Amino acid sequence: MPQTIELTLDDELDSAVRAEWDVLAGAGLPSQAMHLGISNAPHVTLGVASALDVATTVRLAAVPLPEQIRLGGLLVFRGRRSSVVSRAVVPSVALLATHAAVAEAMADAPDRPDLTLPGRWTPHVTLARRLDPVRLAQALDLLADVPRELVGAPSALRHWDSDARAVHILSTR
Repeated sequence: MPQTIELTLDDELDSAVRAEWDVLAGAGLPSQAMHLGISNAPHVTLGVASALDVATTVRLAAVPLPEQIRLGGLLVFRGRRSSVVSRAVVPSVALLATHAAVAEAMADAPDRPDLTLPGRWTPHVTLARRLDPVRLAQALDLLADVPRELVGAPSALRHWDSDARAVHILSTR
């Protein structure tokens, strides 16, 4: 099972994203609002591996957090059968530096997907998954009036351990 390293969002950004989740859920569409697990919070995934050892988590805890996070417009990841709607995260120099530091700290971690590595990573905050073409169009219509940009800060760097089904806060602002 994957181990992920994620930036959570400050209270204002978290609330804004949850409001977008609620718009989708209120229309009966798949939404992250329906995910009731302990890991469910708006976040930006910075790294993924199949395992993380203690030395890696110690290195990760020392990674500096960016001062600011800017959420941009809507972003669609298309799959063969369904799509994911997300908020793009504007890749500032500071965010890219944080991502690179996470990648370096995780350099010896096994099974890191290429799409999470520097130069291939697309920073985003997921709003809804498993949208067929009709539901994708509905979701995009419902979200058409969301603000183009939301600005805030990360609140924490966390480790989601899906094996233990536990969230570990590595550092905070």
